[in-house]
Amino acid sequence: MEKKATSNETEPLTSKTDVSGCSKGEDCKENGLLVRNPKSALRLVEDGNKVHPSQGDKGEAAQISNGYSGVQSSVPCNGEVEDAQGTAPAATTTTTTTTSTTCGAEAQQQLMELEDRETWSKKIDFLLSVIGYAVDLGNVWRFPYICYQNGGGAFLIPYTIMALFGGIPLFYMELALGQYHRNGCISIWRKICPIFKGIGFAICIIDLYVASYYNTIMAWAFYYLISSFTAELPWTSCTNPWNTGNCTNYFSKDNVSWSLHSISPAEEFYTRQVLQVHRSNGLDNLGGISWQLTLCLLLIFTIVYFSIWKGVKTSGKVVWVTATFPYIILFILLVRGATLPGAWRGVLYYLKPDWQKLLATEVWVDAAAQIFFSLGPGFGVLLAYASYNKFHNNCYQDALVTSTVNCLTSFVSGFVIFTVLGYMAEMRNEDVAEVAKDTGPSLLFITYAEAIANMPASTFFAIIFFLMLLTLGLDSTFAGLEGVITGVLDEFPHVWGKRRELFVLGLTIICFLGSLATLTFGGAYVVKLFEEYATGPAVLTVVFLEAVAVSWFYGITQFCNDVKEMLGSAPGWYWRVCWVAISPLFLLFVTCSFLSNPPELRLFDYDYPYWTTVVGYCIGTSSVIFIPIYMVYRLVITPGTLKERILKSITPETGTEIPFGDIRMNAV
Repeated sequence: MEKKATSNETEPLTSKTDVSGCSKGEDCKENGLLVRNPKSALRLVEDGNKVHPSQGDKGEAAQISNGYSGVQSSVPCNGEVEDAQGTAPAATTTTTTTTSTTCGAEAQQQLMELEDRETWSKKIDFLLSVIGYAVDLGNVWRFPYICYQNGGGAFLIPYTIMALFGGIPLFYMELALGQYHRNGCISIWRKICPIFKGIGFAICIIDLYVASYYNTIMAWAFYYLISSFTAELPWTSCTNPWNTGNCTNYFSKDNVSWSLHSISPAEEFYTRQVLQVHRSNGLDNLGGISWQLTLCLLLIFTIVYFSIWKGVKTSGKVVWVTATFPYIILFILLVRGATLPGAWRGVLYYLKPDWQKLLATEVWVDAAAQIFFSLGPGFGVLLAYASYNKFHNNCYQDALVTSTVNCLTSFVSGFVIFTVLGYMAEMRNEDVAEVAKDTGPSLLFITYAEAIANMPASTFFAIIFFLMLLTLGLDSTFAGLEGVITGVLDEFPHVWGKRRELFVLGLTIICFLGSLATLTFGGAYVVKLFEEYATGPAVLTVVFLEAVAVSWFYGITQFCNDVKEMLGSAPGWYWRVCWVAISPLFLLFVTCSFLSNPPELRLFDYDYPYWTTVVGYCIGTSSVIFIPIYMVYRLVITPGTLKERILKSITPETGTEIPFGDIRMNAV
């Protein structure tokens, strides 16, 4: 019978191999697989036409790396070899086959690993997903505020430097790692440096912490969106049940003066109606749960679940809306803001250079932190998304395009925000600095919302603005949860491989339950605590260790050779220097600066007590602690002397099979 050999790029192979018997610098054939010795220097030439194994050799060379295989074979326990159809012995055919003497559960596991790995339907789906992940709510409020606070236009200098030597190299490194090894944040360490596997578990915990507060901010935006479907926006007047005697509507036609104790109707709507913080005494007494916000959050998680439950082929279509819609709205709001009276005052304040600021260390720390958290390495998302790419996808080009789009989006968002702040200053007859003193979500939900409420066609602009906030948050949530999902499913395929929908359902329920503390009347205090302490230092530590593990333990030469196998050319000296020295120093600098000078938290009129800082660091440590715990566990279970245990623990335990045979090596 004629056999049909396949060479589908998307068929995975992660079978375990043992190369301990191979001599140094050689490649071994074990169980019919061509396996690269972890310490081997096997190189394939860039031009695929130069690699032409003979017809007889194709059976040995067609099994390829990182989820690619020539053909999946069914191997009975008697040692006879069957092809993919399971009909004829290997001796009667010249097509690609693999052999194995593994039986029982191990054979079943091996066959499960040979099943197809999902890939993106189109390249644009991947790009939009990465852009949607990197461009989030922080681009709209954090970058404009940090920019004007740290020297305006002068801040763009340290921001650009930190992007070139820190953020973008780390961004590129994670995309390349994920695409080459085709694994999530946990199991990928088997192929890099097993003793650092705790990094993967730490990433999953961090992502769960982020999901516990980030989606609450979207629940606030959703509450505003629902409230916007009225002829007059509810945060326009002071005649509502939640208003106090200090409410001052200076936009009214009456001659109203703004005093020291005046509170805008937008601020009272946000604090007393949406958050209801007046019903809480702080973190000591959070109060009850807001049922309105709970329903909003429940609907958001429902949308998230049905967007990601089937995998990247589903979420890759949803991001066509969630990743592109914000740009349409930003353009509309930019045009509208530029036509407002006083808009030029805001733009001038936004970009006016203060060159003296460049001498302050804090400015460089803020620039480094902003570019890092904006691009978002360290959350397992880039590893997960890139793992669904085809092997020869040009991830180098993807890294440059998506990181540039992200940085430009932050810069343009500044114009959108500060044209409106200039308008607010003109109406209040105040300096822009007084209007722009709010940071974080308050800048969106108080200052910007108030400006929208007093524009012509305010209802329309309010609806599209809060829709934009929702879409900015949704695709970032898709990405964060996908980092966890891919990591767990790749690590435990025998448990969750066929139960993705059930696992995603359980994960969303856990995230929803974890968000209940942020839905209380004092939930805004919890959100700020998590944002500042629980995730920031932990992510910085994780990425620092990740960069060290890849560059110093796995080896920068080996990593660059991996990139060469995918793209046809190795990264230049600039990228090597960044990965080995500059990027780790960049992360160490930011981490030490943060730990040596932790921010003093204050929200509204509430000063955070000292014990909350300790709690915040404890929450952050609860994720990072998995790294040393797994290191100790790894050394304990590994046989041999201490030296042998260490050497085995830093040596890849799973050989990575490389593309060979009929697969061309040219970069796509």
